[in-house]
Amino acid sequence: MNRNSFLLFTALILAAAFSRLLPHPDNFTPVGAMALFAGAAFRDRRVGLAVAVTAMLLSDIVIGFHATMWAVYLSFAVSAGIGVLLRNRLRPLTVLGGAVASSLVFFLLTNFAVWAEGLIYPMTAEGLLACYAAGIPFYRNTLAAELFFTAVLFGASYLVLNPFRLLPSHWVRV
Repeated sequence: MNRNSFLLFTALILAAAFSRLLPHPDNFTPVGAMALFAGAAFRDRRVGLAVAVTAMLLSDIVIGFHATMWAVYLSFAVSAGIGVLLRNRLRPLTVLGGAVASSLVFFLLTNFAVWAEGLIYPMTAEGLLACYAAGIPFYRNTLAAELFFTAVLFGASYLVLNPFRLLPSHWVRV
């Protein structure tokens, strides 16, 4: 990976992370998209994950920490892994599938964490199902954010790295 690509990918992830500090609807954040993009964009998955986790931690220092952070960061790592799997298949439909899978992982893990705390829902199968059912309205925003921010991150990097590929070939005189 060349220096310009590294700087571009890092800047996109930092911008996404700090967009969490702006007012937004519940669960409409770039968390999963940042991890998905980091896994796919950085040649060394450890570097990509380190950049994304650092950006996430910096924004969390401002936002604050909570008891279910472990589930957020675990879903973050799984999403980065999904991004690694996408790396050689970066086409709109595969990236879309990765975004949907990433949002589903976030939903399943974070709602499980809320249930596992044992503070709101009984520690039974019915309590777990009730927790997932209560999370469905939030999942809509999670999925919408995942799709939006994935399109922004992957789209922006594509446009910057391939500025003339979207133009008809007869327009490009290089």
